[in-house]
Amino acid sequence: AGIREKQTVALKRMLNFNLPPIKNSTGEPVWKVLIYDRFGQDIISPLLSVKELRDMGITLHLLLHSDRDPIPDVPAVYFVMPTEENIDRMCQDLRNQLYESYYLNFISAISRSKLEDIANAALGASAVTQVAKVFDQYLNFITLEDDMFVLCNQNKELISYRAINRPDITDTEMEAIMDTVVDSLFCFFVTLGAIPIIRCSRGTAAEMVAVKLDKKLRENLRDARNSLFTGDTLGAGQFSFQRPLLVLVDRNIDLATPLHHTWTYQALVHDVLDFHLNRVNLEESSGMENSPAGARPKKKNKKSYDLTPADKFWQKHKGSPFPEVAESVQQELESYRAQEDEVKRLKSIMGIEGEDEGAISMLSDNTAKLTSAVSSLPELLEKKRLIDLHTNVATAVLEHIKARKLDVYFEYEEKIMSKSTLDKSLLDMISDPDAGTPEDKMRLFLIYYINSVQAPSEADLEQYKKALTDAGCNLIPLNYIKQWKAFAKMASAPTSYGNATAKPLGLFSRVMNTGSQFVMEGVKNLVLKQQNLPVTRILDNLMEMKSNPETDDYRYFDPKMLRGSDSSVPRNKNPFQEAIVFVVGGGNYIEYQNLVDYIKGKQGKHVLYGCSELFNAAQFIKQLSQLGQK
Repeated sequence: AGIREKQTVALKRMLNFNLPPIKNSTGEPVWKVLIYDRFGQDIISPLLSVKELRDMGITLHLLLHSDRDPIPDVPAVYFVMPTEENIDRMCQDLRNQLYESYYLNFISAISRSKLEDIANAALGASAVTQVAKVFDQYLNFITLEDDMFVLCNQNKELISYRAINRPDITDTEMEAIMDTVVDSLFCFFVTLGAIPIIRCSRGTAAEMVAVKLDKKLRENLRDARNSLFTGDTLGAGQFSFQRPLLVLVDRNIDLATPLHHTWTYQALVHDVLDFHLNRVNLEESSGMENSPAGARPKKKNKKSYDLTPADKFWQKHKGSPFPEVAESVQQELESYRAQEDEVKRLKSIMGIEGEDEGAISMLSDNTAKLTSAVSSLPELLEKKRLIDLHTNVATAVLEHIKARKLDVYFEYEEKIMSKSTLDKSLLDMISDPDAGTPEDKMRLFLIYYINSVQAPSEADLEQYKKALTDAGCNLIPLNYIKQWKAFAKMASAPTSYGNATAKPLGLFSRVMNTGSQFVMEGVKNLVLKQQNLPVTRILDNLMEMKSNPETDDYRYFDPKMLRGSDSSVPRNKNPFQEAIVFVVGGGNYIEYQNLVDYIKGKQGKHVLYGCSELFNAAQFIKQLSQLGQK
């Protein structure tokens, strides 16, 4: 079972008053209200739809800090972080006697003193009997895919790449950030029901996380009476006989990938559109041509679409190169039209009047057909909805690709990263007014700078800087990358990205024909060759127990061992079947997709990808700018 299923089961259990799901005698669920904070909302929304909540008896779901009217005869399930203000508000609810009974669930463990605050408030409001249950749920992380999770979304700037890498950070601030990350990782393993074996690089934030997580797991295991890893949770998963490997890597081992232009569907959506917690927000361009002259331009409609696991097309194609996606949308549309025509034809036959033989004989033959057509109608409508959704999303992505020549950028960066010969000078790319936004150019240049074995000479650098400034780029991120490179150089050799490049397959054949909605003229049909990014390579070494200078000095922790040892020598010599890669300092869909593609070739093995926050290149550049400001 993936982590998505485990977290969903835990949530459903909580919404059922922490009992395994049962219906009452009439088959109706018990009606109740759900009160959550923003953290709770972010955890629930990618996993449970409003309809699913309703099926579980949730009639209302409200934010804790909104104005809520009393509903005296209904039980309330709370799902919130144990923060001061949340607890104050819950105590206020008790005093105001808002609900019939209160089921308090904390996303992360609540401290003893805060628990006493609630108890006092309950006593004061003589509502002790109404507080039915208080639970620590250990669900403080957000699952986005079966094999992907991110720590938080609300205060993510508190644990962002920038926060960890600020030059003026104090030790206490760093400790606080690490504790936040460890708390969420601990919740993740409680939900997974497994104790990992931890490996991490030395001298990085990842190492601090490893030390703290090891200690926290160890303390929990030692306290046998209250351990969260005993009994029913353990052994429930596929992990029972073999433990998973947790690889903690630091974002600093690879700063090029988060800036890289990409070519697969999901990563592109995240890069160029507003895609957040599995929901994409699009602005629909309003047609100008049909409005009368002199009319005010229509306001742009905002539409949002959820890209969920239930969406078969998304599940199948989110990792495909974009041209394939465009072609598949087109095929789906054609097969849908064929089905639709069939339904129309049947309808017209059914409308036949008169008693002639033909109609009668056709009727008996067609009743069966019609029954099947009618029963497949909901299915057809759903299919139509998905086709429309992906047509809109893919068209929006395509507009960006064409306007910014993203295919050219992607191909050029791949060449830089694989050290192949470049067919066009970097200077030309930067000064070409038609290719890309200033941000695209800056991304390209930073990737070049990060990957250069020899930093460009001062004279060359000045020339590049001038071209970038002329193109309207903000050069502040470069200040930070320069410092980072000088520091990384002392630490290790530059990262290699394999040596495969994208091969153009000629222009689109099918998609070029006039019937298609996607006018792909001039966009390169690039096909990807699987090459492992640094994060994937590190995982491969550690999971398959390969000896490699890159990972040989990674520290090894086993929280189940009585005495912790500071060694790099693994006790376990067998390759792992399951692994979790966690990037401290932020991750992206490019790395996630690279891991997914890597593990496809390994029979029976599973990998989960997690990161402290998920950012696209624009958000990452913003953080680099903040770090680069003097």
